[in-house]
Amino acid sequence: MEKLTFYALSAPEKLDRIGAYLSERLIRDVGRHRYGYVCIAMEALDQLLMACHCQSINLFVESFLKMVAKLLESEKPNLQILGTNSFVKFANIEEDTPSYHRSYDFFVSRFSEMCHSSHEDSEIKTKIRMSGIKGLQGVVRKTVNDELQANIWDPQHMDKIVPSLLFNLQHVEEAESRSPSPLQAQEKEKENPAELAERCLRELLGRAAFGNIKNAIKPVLIHLDNHSLWEPKVFAVRCFKIIMYSIQPQHSHLVIQQLLGHLDANSRSAATVRAGIVEVLSEAAVIAATGSVGPTVLEMFNTLLRQLRLSIDYALTGSYDGTLSLGSKIIKEHEERMFQEAVIKTVGSFACTLPTYQRSEVILFIMSKVPLPTLHHAVDAGRTGENRNRLTQIMLLKSLLQVSTGFQCSNMMSALPSNFLDRLLSTALMEDAEIRLFVLEILISFIDRHGNRHKFSTISTLSDIAVLKLKVDKCSRQDTVFMKKHSQQLYRHIYLSCKEETNMQKHYEALYGLLVLISIELANEEVLVDLIRLVLAVQDVAQVNEENLSVYNRCALYALGAAYLNLISQLTTVPAFCQHIHEVIETRKKEAPYMLPEDVFVERPRLSQNLDGVVIEFLFRQSKISEVLGGSGYNSDRLCLPYIPQLTDEDRLSKRKSIGETISLQVEVESRNSPEKEERVPAEEITYETLKKAIVDSVAVEEQERERRRQVVEKFQKAPFEEIAAHCGARASLLQSRLNQIFEITIRPPPSPSGTITAAYGQAQSHSIPVYEMKFPDLCVY
Repeated sequence: MEKLTFYALSAPEKLDRIGAYLSERLIRDVGRHRYGYVCIAMEALDQLLMACHCQSINLFVESFLKMVAKLLESEKPNLQILGTNSFVKFANIEEDTPSYHRSYDFFVSRFSEMCHSSHEDSEIKTKIRMSGIKGLQGVVRKTVNDELQANIWDPQHMDKIVPSLLFNLQHVEEAESRSPSPLQAQEKEKENPAELAERCLRELLGRAAFGNIKNAIKPVLIHLDNHSLWEPKVFAVRCFKIIMYSIQPQHSHLVIQQLLGHLDANSRSAATVRAGIVEVLSEAAVIAATGSVGPTVLEMFNTLLRQLRLSIDYALTGSYDGTLSLGSKIIKEHEERMFQEAVIKTVGSFACTLPTYQRSEVILFIMSKVPLPTLHHAVDAGRTGENRNRLTQIMLLKSLLQVSTGFQCSNMMSALPSNFLDRLLSTALMEDAEIRLFVLEILISFIDRHGNRHKFSTISTLSDIAVLKLKVDKCSRQDTVFMKKHSQQLYRHIYLSCKEETNMQKHYEALYGLLVLISIELANEEVLVDLIRLVLAVQDVAQVNEENLSVYNRCALYALGAAYLNLISQLTTVPAFCQHIHEVIETRKKEAPYMLPEDVFVERPRLSQNLDGVVIEFLFRQSKISEVLGGSGYNSDRLCLPYIPQLTDEDRLSKRKSIGETISLQVEVESRNSPEKEERVPAEEITYETLKKAIVDSVAVEEQERERRRQVVEKFQKAPFEEIAAHCGARASLLQSRLNQIFEITIRPPPSPSGTITAAYGQAQSHSIPVYEMKFPDLCVY
């Protein structure tokens, strides 16, 4: 062998003839089953290959690969392993000159086939599979970085290589369970095909360029589909963790796009399959967020929300094609519910990894998908439409709650922009109690920036709030601006939410938490005064009971007010204020415990059957509170004013309203623009006194306007139908007269330049003459 090697190095031009001779001998020995000579020939080829690196090695390599292919075609496992080991040695050699005509198609196919070996002997089967994986690894190393070689990333090759590696990854537990003794554990671990396949897959994906990711990922998705591996989803998650940690970070979004496309392609598959894809997407998206997600953020959320809507439709109809299938509806509803929860979990887990600016965009995007009734667009009608809208609203609000949980933003103006807040608060006025609760929880998650929410999970009247260890910061300038712009809107929705008769304990706990968090996070002196007025107005709602609330709702409102005023009095640290609140609470404890949270917000509330005889000692008095807080520098004039919410069109759109209220709002708008009320007012000189008077009278004008609105609403609610019809008829006749005047002006012929003639009735009547007979002034002639 030494002489042969020396001869080959001395005369490189003879190397191709040496290879041809050894190849001929090996093929003859294989045919005659002289396997000893076969091993000698392969050993000689291996040593010559390792020693010689001249330019004429290409012809020798052709003979070498022909012999390796001959060994791999043999049915003898030992010869297959021998040929694979020789090929691996060849794959590790860096050639000086490229080869333009060399093909590895046979080796890819044969090594892939060896990876699926099903030999009867488990030991031999493991060795053959290991050899197949090593051979594929050699092919990848030899071709992946050589542009002149056959492109290993073509689908025809990837469709063989990737499934072969995944097939061996599936049998990791079976391979590990064959360890005969602890002494051989280390040796068995080295012979494990699953670990070798994982290393080969990582190496393959790590070498993938931007344009090759799609061809490498598509076989993975097809393999998981063909072998039904989405439903247990353990193996699928493991595969994509390997993929995400192996590829270059800037390519992560390509994998996400592949998964999103596959989810859309399987939109009519079983819910368990779709749930598995979503779980894998969740894991992959979290890993991708640490690198670069790129432009796929909104695309991902759009796909997930679209799948959520489809799942709701499937659950309602009981089938994927829109026809009702009673036989499988119960099972399908259960599966679809699991899928919906998986989607919501994925939305939340991925959103938590995004930076603040992207998270804000996602929040706005999800909110824009919530179906809401507006002036121009109504939600789906009918029973099925109502169910679809309700389920869609609930699922999207659940997703929004997941995204907003833990959201930290120092500027509330950017966290709750006007368009988002308007849509969210309009949802807070819906009839559905579950939807209202989600809205309250979402608001709380946005406002709670110091993690105080869990400290108010239960409503109570603590004698010392120091045990809560609240984290309180001074209200920033941005928060002050936010409250000046949106405070009345927030107060109004809190007030109206308190009046809902379908409220349960969770609703009151959420309202309490929202009030307290506004006081801690966003409150200055003006906000505190308004919040106290709001809570006293809620107490009046329970006392007057114009809404015909149940006993539980009235007691809950009393208890809510007591718990909030008890906490806010200790936060303001005004002794007289604290004393008044403490006195009322103590009085209630002795004579009316059903007005305190300790008796109301329990599993079995202890209520009073008669709340009409509530004495003044049980109530927090607005006059007393304004007196004690006014002495400490608070605005006593504002405290004396009862809180009255501003009514807007939002009530008509978000809640059920009578036809009379709807018509009254329309007639009120028309009456404002009515020509009957148009009067020409002479221009008034604007002076300092005029401006002062306008500012002073603004409150009175608002009260008068509010009273006028109430009278109009009351008129259309209580007036008989004939009176309303007569009013509308008068309006219609007035409109018709105006239209007649307009038509008369537009249709009347133009006046004649020659003058007018007098009609029989003595009125001037215009007389039209042809244009060619008209006499024009000289200036018009040209």
